[in-house]
Amino acid sequence: MKIIDFSKQNTIIGKYVSELRDVRIQSDRLRFRQNVIRIGHAMAYEISKSLDYVTKKLTTPLADAVADVPKDDIVIATVFRAGLPLHQGFLDVFDDAGNAFVSAYRYYEDREGTKVGVKIEYIASPDLTGKTLILVDPMLATGGSMELAYKAFLTKGQPKRLIMASIIAAEPGVAYLEDIFPGENVVLYCAAVDPILNAHKYIVPGLGDAGDLMYGEKL
Repeated sequence: MKIIDFSKQNTIIGKYVSELRDVRIQSDRLRFRQNVIRIGHAMAYEISKSLDYVTKKLTTPLADAVADVPKDDIVIATVFRAGLPLHQGFLDVFDDAGNAFVSAYRYYEDREGTKVGVKIEYIASPDLTGKTLILVDPMLATGGSMELAYKAFLTKGQPKRLIMASIIAAEPGVAYLEDIFPGENVVLYCAAVDPILNAHKYIVPGLGDAGDLMYGEKL
């Protein structure tokens, strides 16, 4: 798996990530969601450079012209609920893409809250056969949600290509996905990669619970 870590580059994504992490700014849910959307815009632009293109002829009011446009048949896939603003950012750029959704939530399998499971309950997707699947989820902790989401989407067809995108990833989760997806046919884009998971499998330093910061605390 090929990994693109934007924290190793000087891009505007770093500013958006800094505001997502900052506890003084996190209380503004609108700003938090908007920064996630803006990261989606920036990531989608970078991903667009890796797509296949075809030359299209068109007519302007004055003369004929040509333009290179993506020929990939793109489907943007998202994990509920925290993935929705990131999904919107990607959809703003790839505005004619198909859309797929899956619900995946973590739960603790032990009383100590140190063994995490992931459960899938809902999926809605077009036929993915031969498509370029862009699977987006803002937080990549253990890699379990991304893995199960992808397996769920495989019930809707075999994509030609898989691209994954997360805002904050943990090194253990990245390593886990590298084992699942060897080689460079699969690409993971990250705004930042943090070093560890704590005992409860939260990313450190991370930014907290992204879903709660976007939409409020849940029961």
